[in-house]
Amino acid sequence: MVLNHPEATAQALGIVRSGEQFQWYVIPLLVIVLYIYGNEYERGNYKAIAAGLGLYMVHWFVEIGNAVIQHLSGHALWTVPTGTAFSIMVGVGAEISLMFSIAGIVATKLLPKDPKARMLGINSRVFIAVSTAAAAAIIEIFLVRTPTFVWVYPFWGAFPVFILVYVPFFAAAVWCFDAPLKKSMTFIGILGAINIAGLIVFGSLGWI
Repeated sequence: MVLNHPEATAQALGIVRSGEQFQWYVIPLLVIVLYIYGNEYERGNYKAIAAGLGLYMVHWFVEIGNAVIQHLSGHALWTVPTGTAFSIMVGVGAEISLMFSIAGIVATKLLPKDPKARMLGINSRVFIAVSTAAAAAIIEIFLVRTPTFVWVYPFWGAFPVFILVYVPFFAAAVWCFDAPLKKSMTFIGILGAINIAGLIVFGSLGWI
């Protein structure tokens, strides 16, 4: 199989969890994320917090999977070879991860209060989940035209990213927002435990 920029894998692996790339702007970005969550907590908007965490847990599940694919096949589906202040894993930098930590909260701001409301003739929840997923996939089309983000395999592109990554991301956010808080927190807790287990097991094996 002819790969798209296979050299990006070695470049991405070369900076994973290296402090040499670190930039101070990551710290204020983290503080901004904490402020956003703190503000939602202060307002008692626990549904938005659940939406943010729901998407974030799916994000980590996907990124761990991408890193495992890299170990097993030699190349990840996507890589971040440069441009990040801190590379967490082969396909995710600190900036991307912090952005996704609040993306679910942002999506909830677009939702009508009535779960049965329709937008352009479509259920509002389905419409927001699909449209935000599409917007994220379009942004990724731009990113792969820069040196900072690479789709390595030729079969991996905007449509697979839309279907397999971003639709689950935003569907999780919307579901967690509307679901009873106990159910959404159970989902977040279970997926969080799976992610932690994956980080410990695959990390100890040197796979990620």
